[in-house]
Amino acid sequence: MSESPTLSRRVVLQAGGAAGLTALAAFVAADPAAAASLTSGRPTGPTITDLGPAVSQYGLMSALLVGDTVYIGSRNIEPTGVIGFHLPTRTVTVSTEVTTGYAIQALAADASGRYLYIGILQKSGGPQSNLHRWDLQTPEVPAVPIGAIGDRDVRDLAVAPDGTLFAVGGGSTTAPALWQFDPAAGQVTSLGIPDATSTLARAVAATDEAVFFGAGSTLGGGGSAGRATLFAYDRAAATFASIAPAEFAADPSVRELAIVGDRLVASTAASTEASKIAVIDLADLSSYTLATSIGKTAKNIAAIGDHLYLANETGLLDFSPATGAIAQLDLGGLDLGEIWGVDAHEGTLAVVSAYGFVAEVDPATGTSTVTDLAEAGAPVSPQTCMGLAAGGGYVYVGGNGAIARHSLKTGEVVNLRAPGEAKDAEVIGGVLYTGQYNSQGIWSYDPKRGEPIHQVAAFPGEQNRPLDTTWDPVHRRLLVAVQSDTEGGGSIWTYDPRATTSTIAVNPIDDVQLVRAVATTLGVAFLGGDNAQKTGPRGTVVAWNPVAQQELWRIETGLPNGIAALAIQGRNLYALTIKGGFVVIDLQKRSIVHTADHRPLCPGFAAMVENRGVVYAVSDTTLWRFDPKTFAVTVVVPEINGAWYSGSHLNVDERGHIYTLRGRNLVQVVDRPRLPGGR
Repeated sequence: MSESPTLSRRVVLQAGGAAGLTALAAFVAADPAAAASLTSGRPTGPTITDLGPAVSQYGLMSALLVGDTVYIGSRNIEPTGVIGFHLPTRTVTVSTEVTTGYAIQALAADASGRYLYIGILQKSGGPQSNLHRWDLQTPEVPAVPIGAIGDRDVRDLAVAPDGTLFAVGGGSTTAPALWQFDPAAGQVTSLGIPDATSTLARAVAATDEAVFFGAGSTLGGGGSAGRATLFAYDRAAATFASIAPAEFAADPSVRELAIVGDRLVASTAASTEASKIAVIDLADLSSYTLATSIGKTAKNIAAIGDHLYLANETGLLDFSPATGAIAQLDLGGLDLGEIWGVDAHEGTLAVVSAYGFVAEVDPATGTSTVTDLAEAGAPVSPQTCMGLAAGGGYVYVGGNGAIARHSLKTGEVVNLRAPGEAKDAEVIGGVLYTGQYNSQGIWSYDPKRGEPIHQVAAFPGEQNRPLDTTWDPVHRRLLVAVQSDTEGGGSIWTYDPRATTSTIAVNPIDDVQLVRAVATTLGVAFLGGDNAQKTGPRGTVVAWNPVAQQELWRIETGLPNGIAALAIQGRNLYALTIKGGFVVIDLQKRSIVHTADHRPLCPGFAAMVENRGVVYAVSDTTLWRFDPKTFAVTVVVPEINGAWYSGSHLNVDERGHIYTLRGRNLVQVVDRPRLPGGR
């Protein structure tokens, strides 16, 4: 057990003011025993200790070289913006902010290099601009909004030689469209939806004659969702024509498009096969050569001489279109993590890593020079967060390409580099285990050994998105609930740390429901189902034998939304659905014994954990607990408003202290409710 946090390193807050009164009123109303405790010297509410920013770094999601400067778009930090990293001096020399959104995945420049166009990812659509333009001749003047494409998110941009901007994206209720911005008219218009079955468009390229639109279903795949599509839009005739190579059909999405001389280079994001790269003749779009790449991703295309260089999930690829040969570049052990930019500059490659650095790579020798962006002047800010785990004297919080390790003894915070995102995690015997997105399997870190975090179990790449983790103390295995973004459905993973063995069961609920939540008691796992498609079954709970990989029984919750979280207290399984539907299942009777609507507390996703005989839940807005007898709700921390990127989390350590986010800060919550019967 670790010592209590040192007050000189913390800000300790008692629930007070209007928020504290609200929490206290809810506490007393839900638990009459609390009223008597007010005169007996017991605390009047939870103790909340602010542990500071949960994950701090310069998060990034895009990069583009213009002249000698790499412009880099931020991700999940505030304010959202773009910095300029000057390669000759290796310093951040310029920056700008944008007025909307949480991340920038799309950057494009006009042929003159004067204007940098910026495309925004945002939590919700609306009339606000998701396109901005920055005049690089006057970089001290902030980027200005220029309009909005109808899709919520802008995923890629391209500027034709004549200065017309084209944009693609997704995230709306309709299939993605091709959008055009005419700088002379100052208007954004839709050129149409080429494929009604696509769910996301991530690639666009343009000439003065044609625009190329690459899409598919990387998010929300399976079911009726489409696969990789590639269309040419004739700008004069205003018509679309499919030009997708037949070999693209097996892959879920087109990932990248680039005009290189008189050719269009197109690559895919793959799932069950390796990704593909096609080199298409612009004079005859039916004429192409195709190569099978290495890995599941091929993106960020850069040309040096007659070679093309691309990023995959493990580094850089060297592709010779003349011979069709593809090889992984030997970088001498340099870990680039997730790559968001590859550009050619004076015979070298400027590679931008999600780890927060720029690597200047000589492709001929594999040697490189690495510059940390924070040290070069990039702003370091608190990020929105992923998973969270506590134990062994530490709290771990997942970010993009990093896991922040908070020492509860000293207050020290160290960012551990880890590829992708730790979507959820557990501390078992002082050792951290994470479910790592994207397609990274399970990773482990032992702070006593001092070794880097490393992968301990790998799984099929299409089972790519871990969502929830828990520890099975009977079988001594980590259980991980998983979604398949591209194929639909999901899986349940297990990992035995002693034997270092793992198992996977694909689609244990059915062929469309992913496994969003997992809980366990007495060696039985309970799986909570959801569905990434708009229609189809969801909300199923399955009792599962994790050793035999067999279903024991199942129950339908009958609620309109999928399971967000599961927790077990005594003989009862608590199931909280997305948007606040709530059921309690008596595990002995195998029947639902309680239902409620908690939408006022839970407008979206949520997480739950059992702590000292009580189940706690947290949503994007509120931390609350359930009475173990009546299931009545008591608000513990109102307006907690955790800055979660992909759904809220909470965890507890060995002392029964609860950890979650308040805003972008990690907080420790100590709650000692007086339960009926003097518990």
